[in-house]
Amino acid sequence: MPPRRELQMSETRIERDSMGELAVPADALYGAQTQRAVNNFAISGRGMPPRFIHAVLLIKKVAAEVNADLGLLPRDIASAIGASADDLFSDPNCTAHFPVDIFQTGSGTSTNMNANEVLATLAGRRLGSEISPNDHVNCSQSSNDVIPTAIHVSAAIALKEQLQPALSHLTATIRAKADETDRFVKNGRTHLMDAMPLRMSQALNGWAAQIEAGSTRLEQLTSMLGNLAQGGTAVGTGINAHPDFAKHFTERLSEVTALSFRPAPSFFSHLASQDTAVALSGQLKSIAVSVMKISNDLRWMNSGPLAGLGEIELEALQPGSSIMPGKVNPVIPEAAAMVAAQVIGNDGAITIGGQSANFELNVMLPVIATNLLESIELLASASTTLANKAIATFVVREDNLQAALARNPILVTALNPVIGYLKAAEIAKQAYAEGRPILDVAAECTELSREELQLLLDPVRLTRGGID
Repeated sequence: MPPRRELQMSETRIERDSMGELAVPADALYGAQTQRAVNNFAISGRGMPPRFIHAVLLIKKVAAEVNADLGLLPRDIASAIGASADDLFSDPNCTAHFPVDIFQTGSGTSTNMNANEVLATLAGRRLGSEISPNDHVNCSQSSNDVIPTAIHVSAAIALKEQLQPALSHLTATIRAKADETDRFVKNGRTHLMDAMPLRMSQALNGWAAQIEAGSTRLEQLTSMLGNLAQGGTAVGTGINAHPDFAKHFTERLSEVTALSFRPAPSFFSHLASQDTAVALSGQLKSIAVSVMKISNDLRWMNSGPLAGLGEIELEALQPGSSIMPGKVNPVIPEAAAMVAAQVIGNDGAITIGGQSANFELNVMLPVIATNLLESIELLASASTTLANKAIATFVVREDNLQAALARNPILVTALNPVIGYLKAAEIAKQAYAEGRPILDVAAECTELSREELQLLLDPVRLTRGGID
């Protein structure tokens, strides 16, 4: 869906709800309850995410169909509600009809009623008769089960359509680059200090393993998202819903989305808590940490080109300075690192939101939904961009790798089994102090032949580990 377009109040009509009359924009599809929320929550100017609104509309459509099957709603009204939802799915200006601020009532009741009113208006026009937002569109439902359900549904769809494919692409790109760079050996670094050598492919495959592990954990959480609160209605007892509603609803929703949904084992827990969303956010944070790590490794490896490590050269994408001609910066890893920071911050808000559950209802649902979807979408975009514009395109500066390897006194670690740790430490310190290759100093300070030392200190051999 495109960015939100606000409706103007230049011309109005009078709408009524249980609290009385209220002026509403003449061309608005929503009614009095939505307008009250617009008036009351003029806080951020940001509406609920389009993907979340889509999930709420999908819930309304499926609920109407199930209610008709159960004999709770006339078939023509249910069909009109479903057709109206379909119209909104394809409406490029759909978000204009959902102006309620993120920072609203904690249950998301205003967003639920916004959807009810819009669908009632469209369905009424389609049938040529009045449709009730509460009695018809909201039949067998409560804001208290619709909004938690929409959080799970929207997150599950976003993971399937956006983040998981992006993580798979990032992993495949890293693996391909690892194969391409397998012949290059570089200094390892621990504590940012020289350490034993490794192949470039080994470092990159470590990145890929991080992303793959995160993706696997996301798959496990996707299964938990399949447990839905829908059917619990107001407090989890299912008041005003048919006993078979939840079962039929999740079966139909599973067919429509090609995802696996089922009634939650406990409606009470799924209305009162957002533990699954908190767990999912925690895993998104973990992936963000991996993205941050990879981004910072790229920045360090690219640093220089003269006074830094200079092990790789990232693709030059834009001028890096408004005052220093010729400067080029690692802009893609920097952007990805900022995304990671935002996701980590979102997790903090979601964690606080998750603990805001009092008795039978969590009351920070809109901010949980918004931050969760933002984290998913940001990580998906950043992963794809990092793969395509940084990892796939960097080139290795082999001359710098070889020069650093030749000067690395830590290679003497390979001599520990032969000459002992203390003797090896003396050689390393001498080589460092004199700025000489470790091979030359070891040849002078041990009884090993130069040929033996060349074999023992061969960086390629050392990347295989173990003891020969």
